[in-house]
Amino acid sequence: MNFKTAKERHRFAFGKIRSGGGARELASAEGHRAGGQSGTFRAAVFGVNDGLVSNLSLVMGVAGANTEARFVLLAGVAGLLAGAFSMAAGEYVSMSAQRELFEKQLAVERRELAEDPQGERRELELIYESKGLPEEAAAKLASRMMADPVVALDTHAREELGLNMEELGSPWGAAVSSFCAFVLGAIIPVLPYLLFTSRIAFTTSLGLSALAMLVVGALISSFTGRGLLFGALRMLFVGSLAAAITYLVGRVVGVSTGL
Repeated sequence: MNFKTAKERHRFAFGKIRSGGGARELASAEGHRAGGQSGTFRAAVFGVNDGLVSNLSLVMGVAGANTEARFVLLAGVAGLLAGAFSMAAGEYVSMSAQRELFEKQLAVERRELAEDPQGERRELELIYESKGLPEEAAAKLASRMMADPVVALDTHAREELGLNMEELGSPWGAAVSSFCAFVLGAIIPVLPYLLFTSRIAFTTSLGLSALAMLVVGALISSFTGRGLLFGALRMLFVGSLAAAITYLVGRVVGVSTGL
């Protein structure tokens, strides 16, 4: 919904809160996007997942087409480097864009605080009232928050929009952790091809990768609250299915092309 003035938008936002909406509903009425996750941790977790599953699938696909260890090793190393740089670049661009979006939202809020401080103060009052504060206490607290422009902006960012720049993390931190995590996962299927002949390397790669998938799945479940066994088996099933499909595709391609 488009509003011609800040006061029109405030009236609409007040109506949302009076009808039972809270801070999240207010953020929606304000036309802002709330967000803020721990990007560095997320990048690391998905980096390990992607590195392990994608490079295992690549190694199995090439091994299905041609069992010579040198070809599989070359493909595995190439996949490791390409995937790691792609993940790092993607995380950096994504998090930088998210930070820029947050900064844009803060700029909008800063302008609205300057243009209509009374309307912004009233928004804070309604947010505090929706959290259970008495009307008088909410008014005093809102007035205290609005007394300092820096505190007012920070309070509106957190209470009204749900933004916390500190929780977002650093784009460079996310990129580096994503790169390292992808390499950590992607190197596991490749290592046996550095040490053994083709047949032994193939079975060793499968065994190590299966064990790694169980560990990674259990580790993820320890953070999400799901059962460790469930997380470990889910990860093993998904990774094994992807590897099996790419192996069969590689086998078909290898037979049909005479590799």
